Amino acid sequence: MTRRHARDRATGRIAVALAAVGALTAGIGVWAALTEDDGRCLPDARLVAPCGAWWGAYIPYDEDSSLTRPVYAFEEKIGRKLDLVYTYHDMSGSEADGELLTPDEVELGRDRLLMLAWESTVWTEKHHANWTEKQLGWKNIASGRYDAEIIDPQIRRIKAYGKRVFLSFDQEADFRIPEGAGTPEEYVAAYRHLHDRFRELGATNVVWVWTVSGWTDNADTMKALYPGDAYVDWIGMDQYNYYLCHKSPDWLDFEKSQRPSYDWLRKNISDQKPLMLAEFATAPDPQRPERQRDWYARIPEVAPNLPEAKAYVHWNRAVPGPGCDLTVDSGPGLEGYKVAGQAPYFKQPLPRR
Repeated sequence: MTRRHARDRATGRIAVALAAVGALTAGIGVWAALTEDDGRCLPDARLVAPCGAWWGAYIPYDEDSSLTRPVYAFEEKIGRKLDLVYTYHDMSGSEADGELLTPDEVELGRDRLLMLAWESTVWTEKHHANWTEKQLGWKNIASGRYDAEIIDPQIRRIKAYGKRVFLSFDQEADFRIPEGAGTPEEYVAAYRHLHDRFRELGATNVVWVWTVSGWTDNADTMKALYPGDAYVDWIGMDQYNYYLCHKSPDWLDFEKSQRPSYDWLRKNISDQKPLMLAEFATAPDPQRPERQRDWYARIPEVAPNLPEAKAYVHWNRAVPGPGCDLTVDSGPGLEGYKVAGQAPYFKQPLPRR
């Protein structure tokens, strides 16, 4: 998530949720029955888990610029290890934010998947503290202007890492156009250039995620931004139940917050690609705190009805503004998120490499 999420845009009880998870285990328990040993649930070359979906999160750095400590602390709170850790990088080349695969990422990647979001910007503050940045421009990326100095060194780092990683170039590209990144045609050219550059340098361990907001008011823009099936492995979308965070009068349960974008992307972009909920979360309802708990706890009921959504990545960071704490670090949100993360659907064998 970047500052563009601060813009206005449309977007039971624990016992009930636990019963639903029990039903998944007993009635739809094919995921639990299929084991890593027989190979049927091992992910394919695109890192698609055939028997369920990955459970991941974006966790911000702590005040000492550690990523491992906050990830480990979050995992202790939720009672499980994350399958996927989502991180953001700029194109500064700096040690703080511009080097893909930091030492902390390498450590976390030993037994987790990594999702790297790479922005064609240079952040003016460490870890993008207040979301200020300088655009490099898609046409400049496409021209190869930054290959030798910025792009190629990071490609070589990923190649040396060896393990497969997810990579998203300028996630939510549909909201970057008003910020001066360029036109849809320039984005497509930049995306394809970056993709081809990885191939030319032999970094074939990248799984490409094309991520847009999924906001259907941007339908024509999203269509124009698609680089083509040959350049995309996964389609990512970022949809939330913002509720009072964006002064929406309507509370959207998990399915209502995700289903419209899921269906639109499948129908209008590609029905052949797996989907990633690259960012998702709900704002709290201060009058009915149990709503936040149930929003998360009921995800396992909905997940099998979104069968091509193969990764669920929680945005665990507050957004500036009243009512915009999207974290699940405590309270009802944590209770529900813990329940959801215990579902067999979200416990899939990680790739061996």
